[in-house]
Amino acid sequence: MTQDSIVRRITDFASRADPYPVYRELRGTPVLHEEEGGPYVISSYWDIEALLHDPRISSDAANLAAAGDDALLQSEETGGLPPSFLRLDPPEHDRLRRMANSAFGPPHRPRRIDGMRGELREIVTGLIDGFGDARGIDLVDEFAYPFPVTVICRLLGVPREDEPRFRAWVDPLVASLDPGTRQGADEEFARTAREARMQLGMYLAGLAEERAKEPRDDLLSDLVNSRGPDGAMTMMEVLSTSVLLLIAGHETTVNLITNGMLTLLRHPDVLERLRHEPDLAPRLVEELLRYEPPVQLVPQRTCITDIEVRGVTIPKGSRIWLVLAAGNRDPERFKDPERFDPDREDIQHLGFGSGIHICFGAPLARLETQIALTELARRLENPRLGQDPPPYRENAVLRGPRHLEITFDGIRP
Repeated sequence: MTQDSIVRRITDFASRADPYPVYRELRGTPVLHEEEGGPYVISSYWDIEALLHDPRISSDAANLAAAGDDALLQSEETGGLPPSFLRLDPPEHDRLRRMANSAFGPPHRPRRIDGMRGELREIVTGLIDGFGDARGIDLVDEFAYPFPVTVICRLLGVPREDEPRFRAWVDPLVASLDPGTRQGADEEFARTAREARMQLGMYLAGLAEERAKEPRDDLLSDLVNSRGPDGAMTMMEVLSTSVLLLIAGHETTVNLITNGMLTLLRHPDVLERLRHEPDLAPRLVEELLRYEPPVQLVPQRTCITDIEVRGVTIPKGSRIWLVLAAGNRDPERFKDPERFDPDREDIQHLGFGSGIHICFGAPLARLETQIALTELARRLENPRLGQDPPPYRENAVLRGPRHLEITFDGIRP
């Protein structure tokens, strides 16, 4: 790639703090293909939405491998487990997702997520109380990171006494998702990640066997014991689905909460409004998903036949990048798209994707973020950014600050 390549600038760490000028330039060429063998990069809202619903676009891991190397593709080394439904096409994708959804939410479990409201508030309250007499915190390490791990433990049915062990396994696995971390990792880091992956798999397998014998009111019990029209999941499918919920859901929620608090601190009038108007939270989180989405682009797609987009023929087998964050600020779709406006009407964003692969954990991520931001706004007295822009993670796909230093004058009860 040339030095001024737009694709290179999308992935360049120098763009991480503010990638939106690059995305504006990218939209000038809605179907960008800079070099032979490189990806076709799609940046307009309507084109992205159409392709996310197009059955000619594949998410299958085998098709991705055949399309060639891509530095942005996330490793899914899950200790020998089969691919999750995120990396499958219909009909296998549909079968596994239907079975997982019957345990996760409507129509079979309509209150599973909403019924966690009280528990989510309890976890958030405990984390904020844990700030003690401090007048400054790293929001990532002390709040946004531990919160979703605790939540997924409760959802899966991990006993509370096992949560510290569970977190110890999750830490190196989540760290290994970051391409920058992986590229700079030494053998000791790689060994630790492999060992954590193996121990987590063994733990979940043992817990799943217990739930097969003595089911409880938790997600893992439902995954193990479900016997619907699609049959039952194999034990390996149960484990790969559990790991998907753990890893994918964790990183997305961390970034959504952190990006959200960063945006609110940059818009103190909205932060103060949220403090007094907690009912603003649902609309505010939807606008955050448009304005600062935790998933910036989807590079895990290939086309299984020639397709035409805006007069450009994308050949069969080509890699496609769908730049969700560029589509979310497309002026052809959104009025005044560079403005953060929680009162915006019709926020049909691409923050959770769309189509058959729309984010499986979206209902939980939404609720977690609504409660987290509302309680932070209510309880922190005069919160301020310690550094702006904050240091970001290397990852160009899952974009968010690595640390977010916040100072404040005290904590309200």
